[in-house]
Amino acid sequence: MRLADWLLTRPPRLLRPLLPGTEWTAPARSATGQPIIYLTFDDGPIPEQTPWVLAQLAAHGARATFFCVGENVARYPHLARQALAAGHRLGNHTQHHRSAWATGRAAYLADVAGGQQALAPLLPAGEKPLFRPPYGRLSWPLLAALHPDYRVVMWSVLTRDYDPDLAPETCLRLALAATRPGDILVFHDSHKAARNLRFVLPRLLAHFAAAGYAFQAL
Repeated sequence: MRLADWLLTRPPRLLRPLLPGTEWTAPARSATGQPIIYLTFDDGPIPEQTPWVLAQLAAHGARATFFCVGENVARYPHLARQALAAGHRLGNHTQHHRSAWATGRAAYLADVAGGQQALAPLLPAGEKPLFRPPYGRLSWPLLAALHPDYRVVMWSVLTRDYDPDLAPETCLRLALAATRPGDILVFHDSHKAARNLRFVLPRLLAHFAAAGYAFQAL
């Protein structure tokens, strides 16, 4: 296994203090000692991919978290409602999937607010909203502005399902090798990721279900 592949799939822990207060992992075990992993899906909801993901999760009784792009929620609210009805959780992934490194502070925060506005009618009251920055890119001033209103969620395993140069078999092998109890995994319910997603997700679910893991939403 190439070191570069490993470091991309499982970011080094030393990166975590660079974004203080963000969530990279979650509780590793249930009250009964069952190991847990947390599947997350970015960039949807969209037709074809999101319903397929929901079917795969349902087959294993898995719960997951969908970090939604606001403009996709506006186009396909029925898919967001379908995810909620199945017991999954929704988080904010901005309105237009903008990079914080290529967008001014005010414009970026407005895009975050737009994404939350699209989700708000669907979310239960009283819960602090989840937010994941597109591409995992943030700055300290933006993080300070977001923390009072959001749980900012990163990840401990990036499946890289979006990478057209990564063979599906390699994508699966890296994800399986990198995953530990308590990890937050990133997939993408997008057309760009479809080839690897459709190969990796059912096999990963089957592998960890057979190993006794539970799949929970954040």
